[in-house]
Amino acid sequence: MFITFEGIEGCGKTTQVKRLVKRLNSEGISLVTTLEPGGTRIGKSIRHILLDASNRDLSPLAELILYIADRAQHVEEVIKPALDQGKWVICDRFFDATLAYQGTARGQDMELIRILNNKATHGIRPDITFLLDCPVEMGLDRALKRNRDLSQEDQDRFERERLEFHREVRKGYLELARKEDKRFVVINAALTEDDVEQEIFQSLSPILDEKREEGVY
Repeated sequence: MFITFEGIEGCGKTTQVKRLVKRLNSEGISLVTTLEPGGTRIGKSIRHILLDASNRDLSPLAELILYIADRAQHVEEVIKPALDQGKWVICDRFFDATLAYQGTARGQDMELIRILNNKATHGIRPDITFLLDCPVEMGLDRALKRNRDLSQEDQDRFERERLEFHREVRKGYLELARKEDKRFVVINAALTEDDVEQEIFQSLSPILDEKREEGVY
């Protein structure tokens, strides 16, 4: 089972990943938790380049290629081996992020992105994607506060983007969810963290019941 979390800056993905992992661990499920960019040793170096606020002159195409390079390494080193071993994988961002950020918001060619994504992922696709959706202003306020609290102001290149950029990202995500409504579950991330967690787990409950009946775990 491959589960991904997506959404704009500050939507609460990382918090909800941790909460879901805790719940799934209590169910005795063997799983791997990871993220993009930065899910590998090499990926951490790529992540630093991508998020470094001083890299304002990074071109959209270079940005796209860096994300694809991170993903190729990530799939080869972490995701594919875990899935091959029958483990569940919970990932904070995956290829949908590239379609929303570099495609819709940056204006890079969507067909090129799909070709590169398919090559980097070996055709691996999430079984379910939780899109945590909230107003852009709310997400940015949360993200900026988080960066201040964690002293990560130098790693906020995306948070410093104009408001319209973030609106385009959100629009891109919602369009992806509309087109693939069988894979995406859109969650109102403006709710409390507890309510968001409950909605996510309720969405997974039928899958968990099915796996129990099959004796998968």
